[in-house]
Amino acid sequence: MKKMSNIYESAANTLGIFNSPCLTKVELRVACKGISDRDALSKPDPCVILKMQSHGQWFEVDRTEVIRTCINPVFSKLFTVDFYFEEVQRLRFEVHDISSNHNGLKEADFLGGMECTLGQIVSQRKLSKSLLKHGNTAGKSSITVIAEELSGNDDYVELSFSARKLDDKDFFSKSDPFLEIFRVNDDATQQLVHRTEVVMNNLNPAWKTFKVSVNSLCSGDQDRRLKCIVWDWDSNGKHDFIGEFSSTFKEMRGAMEGRQVQWECINPKYKAKKKNYKNSGIVILNQCKIHKMHSFLDYIMGGCQIQFTVAIDFTASNGDPRNSCSLHYIHPYQPNEYLKALVAVGEICQDYDSDKMFPAFGFGARIPPEYKVSHDFAINFNEDNPECAGIQGVVEAYQSCLPKLQLYGPTNIAPIIQKVAKSASEETNTKEASQYFILLILTDGVITDMADTREAIVHASHLPMSVIIVGVGNADFSDMQMLDGDDGILRSPKGEPVLRDIVQFVPFRNFKHASPAALAKSVLAEVPNQVVDYYNGKGIKPKCMSEYDSSRTLAP
Repeated sequence: MKKMSNIYESAANTLGIFNSPCLTKVELRVACKGISDRDALSKPDPCVILKMQSHGQWFEVDRTEVIRTCINPVFSKLFTVDFYFEEVQRLRFEVHDISSNHNGLKEADFLGGMECTLGQIVSQRKLSKSLLKHGNTAGKSSITVIAEELSGNDDYVELSFSARKLDDKDFFSKSDPFLEIFRVNDDATQQLVHRTEVVMNNLNPAWKTFKVSVNSLCSGDQDRRLKCIVWDWDSNGKHDFIGEFSSTFKEMRGAMEGRQVQWECINPKYKAKKKNYKNSGIVILNQCKIHKMHSFLDYIMGGCQIQFTVAIDFTASNGDPRNSCSLHYIHPYQPNEYLKALVAVGEICQDYDSDKMFPAFGFGARIPPEYKVSHDFAINFNEDNPECAGIQGVVEAYQSCLPKLQLYGPTNIAPIIQKVAKSASEETNTKEASQYFILLILTDGVITDMADTREAIVHASHLPMSVIIVGVGNADFSDMQMLDGDDGILRSPKGEPVLRDIVQFVPFRNFKHASPAALAKSVLAEVPNQVVDYYNGKGIKPKCMSEYDSSRTLAP
């Protein structure tokens, strides 16, 4: 056990780098007023797209659902964003009219946009601004964004509703019901929490199961009143009221372990007028499941090990290692860029690995004895055991293998991603959070096997692994940015999207004059969330739950 406690200690020390001050996630809710369509005869089908600015470029983060024929939409979908106190985070909200036959933006009409910073929304809690058209002209339409901090308890709940014998509101067919759930705030205002899909022509609908954070549903207060309304959808946007009921999260929790909770759906007008009025239908909650969200520390302290693997580019474009201009030149007093990057990232990762043995591979060189090109050879030349003892062991293996190699090409990284993915997929059989794999690829140039690499990354996104690519030297790395899904969603050549963003790309030149800690922080910033996303997404709990964890569970 001694070894394990050392890990926790060093983990706690280095977490300064992992827990950059984003300890806060913020939920943003969006509503618009007075949106006018270019086509004056019909109402628009609005959707709001959230963009964030990074290095002067706007990229899409997320988008709301599309609400059909509506000029004052209140969107059900939330945007969840990380809030960094020390950074100016620029946001842009764009409203588009997305016609039903097309989901892309090319044919969509731009109805207006609004720019602000996350700090402005957070400090005001509710920000309303005019929507600006092209040319920054303000029309009559406006957008309101409400921010809520996801504090402490980011557990979420899965709810599954159905109904029976709802009132029929349509002459020629049956009602088309949907359900809205509102949280009643302390100031008696109502906040939309969720809107289900419409079930067409059905008085006994079963709506799709949905997930919502406990924070969003009841602000962590189980006795807070929830108001639920059932509507009959109409294509003109004027939906007919069927009935309503009130509940609390506490009451909804009665639908755990196979039980159901039921409410009478009441139309107050009918109740007042009709003597023998019973109800306008029954709404049933068929299941309520609470999912605990675990943090990176929960997994690390539960005994999850970070398995760190290094892959080094030995292609000819690096230059002859004997020449002082080469990126692989071994200077007697100064480490080259490969070594600097390896040590900066490796020293942090090794704190989370109890055996401190790291597999290290090379690619793009001809290797002895036959001098055939290999894209995944062990740099200690021991294929059965490519592990080196500690980061120092990797450095020594690198220095001693260089003179024996013939630098060659091309720059193929798919084989090494597949090699680590094979170990990671064996780990998935344990169904435990015991090993998470990080592959650090150090390369000097643009990769040659982009299609295979995209395929390998999409496959790896389903496994407990992350890929960090550090670009060494001064090549044009614009292709590499594509692998880091920040600008959009990475897809395989067949069009399959990554399940989660697992690649982080950083050019070393941006950190040439910075401290190793700055490089490590930038490269490893996304890893904790990637670990958490993987295990939480699979519903895998930390192995041994610590006392720290049981103190933050939701009280029954």
